[in-house]
Amino acid sequence: QVQLVESGGGLVQPGGSLRVSCAASGSTFSIIVMGWYRQAPGKQRELVAELTNGGITNIANSVKGRFTISRDNAKNTVYLQMNSLKPEDTAVYYCNAKYYDVNYWGKGTLVTVSS
Repeated sequence: QVQLVESGGGLVQPGGSLRVSCAASGSTFSIIVMGWYRQAPGKQRELVAELTNGGITNIANSVKGRFTISRDNAKNTVYLQMNSLKPEDTAVYYCNAKYYDVNYWGKGTLVTVSS
């Protein structure tokens, strides 16, 4: 089992920046991919960015060039640096860890982009 705890969400103005973090604990040796999904009100959960153990990233086109994903393996933590935030980035951001077809999820952290 893997436990994921997100932190760092909050309210930010359009054009601002925010970094969210996700700390993993438990059977972290089994994790192959870590990443972030988001779910806006009334919409389906969507992939934002993910990073494999081998360093391969997959970033959604909607955030490419604005968001960066990184990982500190020593701390079992994955980060999502969000720049040039837009109101449409408002959502609950969920940390995700994958072990083949097994998915682990955090409880989510709310990011609100508003003036």
